Amino acid sequence: MIVGVPREIKADEYRVAMLPVGIEELTNAGHTVLIESGAGLGSGIADAQYDAAGATLADASEIWTRADLVVKVKEPQPSEWPHLRRGQVVFTYFHFAADEALTRAILDSGITAIAYETLRDARGNLPLLTPMSEVAGRMSIQEGAKYLERPQEGRGILLAGVPGVAPAEVVILGGGVVGSNAAKVAAGLGASVHILDVNLDRLRYLDDIMPPNVITLYSDRHTILESLERADLVIGAVLITGARAPRLVRHADLSRMKPGSVIVDVAIDQGGCIETSRPTTHRDPTYVVDGVVHYCVTNMPGAVGRTSTYALCNVTLPYVLQIARSGWRKVATAMPGVAEGVNIDAGHITNQAVAATFGLPFARWNSLAPSPNTV
Repeated sequence: MIVGVPREIKADEYRVAMLPVGIEELTNAGHTVLIESGAGLGSGIADAQYDAAGATLADASEIWTRADLVVKVKEPQPSEWPHLRRGQVVFTYFHFAADEALTRAILDSGITAIAYETLRDARGNLPLLTPMSEVAGRMSIQEGAKYLERPQEGRGILLAGVPGVAPAEVVILGGGVVGSNAAKVAAGLGASVHILDVNLDRLRYLDDIMPPNVITLYSDRHTILESLERADLVIGAVLITGARAPRLVRHADLSRMKPGSVIVDVAIDQGGCIETSRPTTHRDPTYVVDGVVHYCVTNMPGAVGRTSTYALCNVTLPYVLQIARSGWRKVATAMPGVAEGVNIDAGHITNQAVAATFGLPFARWNSLAPSPNTV
């Protein structure tokens, strides 16, 4: 099989989808790997390292034209859409529920889209989403602390406080991987932390493992409003796999927040859990609504490209090897969790949450006739 790894072209994206060790594993198994020149530079990996591992350096056009399986980090950008071809498999983060234009472009292309963020392992976990959620959760506190500074239009609060001065109040909406990692970092800095979630078993677990400055609360409308009133920093960390994030904070709710408080909406990849959230970039990360600073960067882990690339490739490589060896249909048949990663196949939406988001027809992937060119 020909496996292609193009350079990521999303704004301020420094990750790459394959490490040299992955190239070596694939080429040793008899596959051809095409990688775009300069693809690894943002993660500190030189072309020479890929060349030594057995990759063939190529330009983007050749990769999209020749590759049976394209492995990426972020969703294909509009300039890449015309290069997609029927029967090709693209394995990457898609986050379809947040982008109808992307969804329709992928449907029109006829490719098979296997999304990192919905693929599950044998235990029902999301192994390809978890490491980036860990990075984003930890980064959310780092970024939130920065934007609480007065020159960044924040309240002028030090997250940790000092003796005689109270620390910042951090409210985390969601106690999953993002939320728990955010809580660890915020608590470690000395902030007063509240985690809100609807899963009582998860709250009990977090209550057991977190330090005393982390308080768990059941999430309902009244608790959210009360929490917003005391918050200096709010972290949006809600996830419904494959679906659009629920809007937990309404525009009118911002009037309850302190002027200069900060929202970091990590859920923005899935549309955001704050009504006033809109996608931003690392180059222009924030904006202010009703006196509240919003940070809504859609590819937060891209800023720490080296850490994120290694964390991501550690978990994606085994799946890439299996798909390259057997083809995605055989792998999805043998591993139902991989089948959950198949969001679109040959012009059909095969993920129920994505179909429901846009009111489009849903089809089970194994009920569709294989495309004659698919791998």
